[in-house]
Amino acid sequence: AGSRSLTGVAYSTMLLDLDHTLFDFDASELAAFADALTLAGGDHPMAHFPTYQRINDALWSAVEKGEMRPGDVRTIRFHHLADEIGLDVDHATVVAMADAFAFGLGAHGELYPGTRDVLDALAERVPLGLITNGLSEVVHARLARLDIADHFRAVVISQEVGVSKPKPGIFERAFELLGNPSKDSTVMVGDSLSSDIAGGANYGISTCWYNPHRAQPSESDQITHQISHLADLLNLI
Repeated sequence: AGSRSLTGVAYSTMLLDLDHTLFDFDASELAAFADALTLAGGDHPMAHFPTYQRINDALWSAVEKGEMRPGDVRTIRFHHLADEIGLDVDHATVVAMADAFAFGLGAHGELYPGTRDVLDALAERVPLGLITNGLSEVVHARLARLDIADHFRAVVISQEVGVSKPKPGIFERAFELLGNPSKDSTVMVGDSLSSDIAGGANYGISTCWYNPHRAQPSESDQITHQISHLADLLNLI
């Protein structure tokens, strides 16, 4: 899992992940979860957050494997949560929780500090594409509220295209929207080894692992570059 230095490379197209790469998804998710459980009359919502995370992670893992559609996760996770924590709610309330959570995901959370400046600088120099495994309503709400949609020549959301990272189809769609740039001159940037890095490598493009916590990858991870600060992306173009 060795990675090349950032010197001596110059990519002319960059694909970026959204959650945990540009956007503080953790803060957004916590606030949205509190909204959803309060609506359902749940006490001490944060006590149940680890249970929710375990359920949600398993469902999104199934999405990555092509076993489930992104849109299905929206409500199923709250059915599973209600069952596990013994929350006595009917289907209509579960749907209302899912609605409140999705709205909250769009309404809460900010870009990581310094991200807007990096995006401004990148977008001036190369075409950018955004590729995210997520729900259409949430992603569009975030992009509009944060006012960053116009930084991207292509915005590809798994729910809209019917295929998720790391599958090649979502990258193919991004390449179509970007005018089919050379794979040799394109890099995929993201925090997830299983979706961003594996997906980029599977599609035959370079990868850049955003690793601010300096985690250890495995030998099988196909990482071309590794950064701990988003501003280091300016050295890649």
